[in-house]
Amino acid sequence: MILPIYLYGHPILRKVTKDIPLDYPNLQTLLANMFETMYKADGIGLAAPQIGLEDRILVIDLSPLADDNPSFQGFKKVFINAHIIEKSGEEESVDEGCLSVPNIHEKVSRQNRIRIQYLDEHLQPHDEVYEGYKARVIQHEYDHLEGIVFVDLISGMRKQINRAKLNRIIKGDVKSSYKVKFAPQK
Repeated sequence: MILPIYLYGHPILRKVTKDIPLDYPNLQTLLANMFETMYKADGIGLAAPQIGLEDRILVIDLSPLADDNPSFQGFKKVFINAHIIEKSGEEESVDEGCLSVPNIHEKVSRQNRIRIQYLDEHLQPHDEVYEGYKARVIQHEYDHLEGIVFVDLISGMRKQINRAKLNRIIKGDVKSSYKVKFAPQK
């Protein structure tokens, strides 16, 4: 089932998520819905807050980028109860976009290596290191689990330049090719 993606300004995107219990109801259905929603929106990652949940779950599939980078082929992963243990390496500044912030792309500086502990879709534990673009995408989605949106990480000047666009998203004045949920209006 395709779910609406919650847009910038919605309070759920500012909540820090909680680990889920191992007996989480309908987990496999939720994961399937998250992947389906992400694919429909032409995304490569989606975190639970983006579909209105305070659960520590994110999904990533870099396979659509495999033509440009063959190492992304088959990189389809589920991260449950994910916790980044360490960030290291060089700081790299790369353009990012987000399904929750349509039509805005900005350079974000991130370290290029992470160590993350998580459970996979079968609730098996992992402790892994990722580098480069994989680390970037995981960090971007992980930020959603911490109540952070990528525009929080851009320079003050770039934020100011995008202020009008961000305000339009908050007011629900944005076009999107996928189903969305706007922030409640006061």
